[in-house]
Amino acid sequence: MQLNRLVAFHKTMGDPTRVRIVILLAKGPLHGQAIAGKLGLSAPTITHHLKKLRDVHVVYERRDKNIIYFYLNESMIKQQAQELTKLLETRGEELDEMMEISLERQKVIQNFFTKEGKLKNIPAQRKKKLMVFEHMVQGLSMGKKYGEKEINEYIKQFHDDYATIRREFIINHYMYRENGIYELNPEEMWAKPE
Repeated sequence: MQLNRLVAFHKTMGDPTRVRIVILLAKGPLHGQAIAGKLGLSAPTITHHLKKLRDVHVVYERRDKNIIYFYLNESMIKQQAQELTKLLETRGEELDEMMEISLERQKVIQNFFTKEGKLKNIPAQRKKKLMVFEHMVQGLSMGKKYGEKEINEYIKQFHDDYATIRREFIINHYMYRENGIYELNPEEMWAKPE
C-alpha cells in the first residue's frame, strides 16, 4: 500500500459528514437524493462528499436506468484498517519501505511522463511498466462502465498506442472487459509491481 494512498484515505475520512455517509451506506446502497434527505443536507453538498469518497475508492456507483446508486466498498475500508494496524505492528519499519516505494514511483512517473502528462514510452521493465499503468488508471472511476471507444480516448490523452495499453490494462487486471464494455477492477486485483 502506498503511503500517499493511506494518508489520502484517512484525510478523506476525517470529515464527519463523510463518516455519516459511510454509516448510511453500510446499511445498503442509496441514491444521492436519499442520502441528502437522511442527512438534512443539500444535494450539491452530498455530491461533493461522494466525489471525495469515490476518489479514495470508499464508494462506487452503479446506474439503474436514470438513477445512480452509491455502494460502500467495504473491502477498501477493511484494507485501510489492516494497513494501519500493520504499520503499528511493524513499528514503522514498513513505513520506511513504503516511503522508499513512493519515492521510486514518483521518480518513474517523472521519468516516463512529460510535464503535460504524456507518456514518453512504455517502460520495458515490468515493475516500472506497472507503476506507469497504475498512474494512468487513477483517472478512471470505480463502478463506471466504459465503452471501448471511451477507453481508447482516455488512453490517447497519455499515449497514441491505445490498443497495446488497453490490452495491458486487461492482462494486468486493472480492468475487466466483457462484450466491449470495460470496468475498473478493485485495486486488490491489480498486478503488483513487487
